[in-house]
Amino acid sequence: MSTPIQHILFDLGGTLMRARNDWQPVFQQADQALSNTLREYHIELDSKIFRTRLREYYQQRDKDFQETTYHFVLHELLKDLGYTEVAEFIIRRALDAMFTVTQGNWALEDDTHNTLQQLKSQNYKLGIFSNAGDDKDVQTLMRNFNIRPYFDFVLTSAACFYRKPHPRAFEIALARWSIPPEEAAMVGDSLQADILGAKNLGMQTIWVTRRAQFTADEAQRIQANFSLISLDRLLPTLEQINRARL
Repeated sequence: MSTPIQHILFDLGGTLMRARNDWQPVFQQADQALSNTLREYHIELDSKIFRTRLREYYQQRDKDFQETTYHFVLHELLKDLGYTEVAEFIIRRALDAMFTVTQGNWALEDDTHNTLQQLKSQNYKLGIFSNAGDDKDVQTLMRNFNIRPYFDFVLTSAACFYRKPHPRAFEIALARWSIPPEEAAMVGDSLQADILGAKNLGMQTIWVTRRAQFTADEAQRIQANFSLISLDRLLPTLEQINRARL
């Protein structure tokens, strides 16, 4: 007999929330908002240069699963352009302007609130670990969607340094509950980041497929314990897992 699963770790983007529209024009508007804010402080930054630097950062973090924050990327870019003493509040204000635009493109999934309410009513412990380059952005989204009270903690790779599927990302999350991996389940849309990372550590894995983007190789190589098209089947799936563990 195994200990029932009562601790559920969620991914955020693509799992609990979705994009309203295509990201490319949103990013263009967001980058321009960042540049416009910097210009208020007599700092000239071509928004296209900033997005190019971000792509370089994305490529590196996808290799080593270590997070470099947006704050660091912008600070280093400005330094390279000769702005060596930019106040921290200016960088933060510029990033906030950018994220205000991108936050408007996120929408909560229709079944998120109901699913979280059901889980809490059954005394499940809930947490979030999100791969994200800015912790404040994620915390703001959680408050704006009014889902923060459901969760014991909301962790981001920006705050913890490690990105999923790095094992340390999951270990840091599980340490918040002081439980071993086999007593928790990971719920997410990414086969590589969420499912493989959690499975390698010994967690139960539940793949939410409706927003999932994956390659044929990933689909063949990475097998979740359970797959769901939507969140409304999550509670029955957890009950099925726990019956099997009795």
